[in-house]
Amino acid sequence: MEDKNNIIVYCEYEDGRVADVSLELLTKGRQLADRLGVKLEALVVGANLDGIEDQIFPYGADVVYKVADKRLYPYTSNPHAAVLINLFKEIKPQIALMGATCIGRDLGPRVSSALHSGLTADCTSLEIGDHTDAKAKKEYHDLLYQIRPAFGGNIVATIVNPECRPQMATVREGVMKKEVYKPDHKGTVVNLDPAKYVSDTDFVVEIIDRQIAKSKLNIKNASIIVAGGYGVGSKENFQLLFDLANTLGAEVGASRAAVDAGFIEHERQIGQTGVTVRPKLYIACGISGQIQHIAGMQESSIIISVNNDPNAPINTIADYVITGDIEDVLPKLIKYYKKNSK
Repeated sequence: MEDKNNIIVYCEYEDGRVADVSLELLTKGRQLADRLGVKLEALVVGANLDGIEDQIFPYGADVVYKVADKRLYPYTSNPHAAVLINLFKEIKPQIALMGATCIGRDLGPRVSSALHSGLTADCTSLEIGDHTDAKAKKEYHDLLYQIRPAFGGNIVATIVNPECRPQMATVREGVMKKEVYKPDHKGTVVNLDPAKYVSDTDFVVEIIDRQIAKSKLNIKNASIIVAGGYGVGSKENFQLLFDLANTLGAEVGASRAAVDAGFIEHERQIGQTGVTVRPKLYIACGISGQIQHIAGMQESSIIISVNNDPNAPINTIADYVITGDIEDVLPKLIKYYKKNSK
């Protein structure tokens, strides 16, 4: 294995815009590439790719590979997988990252299976480190630590891939921080000939019509979130959270337990199996604080926990803890806020 194999990020785009999750992975990829002393590369596959590199370079990419063919947009499994499999065989990246979106979840396993490389899905953290295989008495340096909750979130597992390449991982939107590396950063654009990477027989599926329902909620970008857990107790009690949210100009979120209990719709779920959020203020009502939920909101600037259990795990990460029943606490919060915001 050569030392200077690079890191590559598969960039998704829709309506001419590179997906946030791809830019978040470029930010993380830049940190990992600097740590390893290698280049950060990006790959965009589709149609109408003119100028798309201008969205990618500021996030630190050194190389942008473009594979343009009108048949490559919108995404279909076989052609995109063929491009990645054949390109990766050629350029041999040491690490390949993609979003844990409906596209990434379809594409990642196909590519890793064909290249026999392994894949860790839904990582919450990526780091570089060493590993000693005690059984084989072998030492490995500068491996990708693929970190994610496991066994229902009871432990946080660190997964390594010592021998096979590329080391592949998917990450959900919002888990990594998106930061411009340098606004004027420029790299190299490499236009690849699609015919070299994908054959006509890969295009057996043709998309005749495509409907995308845009989400009406915008929890991910809300600056204040009032979130409820199983401890809220009922669908009716969730109305208290909506009342507080309306008063504060906030969005309402929920833990998986509250969604599973039917108190609120799935679109509002926050955590490892929902959305990841970073609001300025997070008010957690009746949320015990399982590791999967905490993974989705721990980077909130200020966390207030309202819980009748003083020993709830979420209280350990909360900045302020209010011990009491939400039926008592939330109406008081609304009253005081209204009184003091006049």
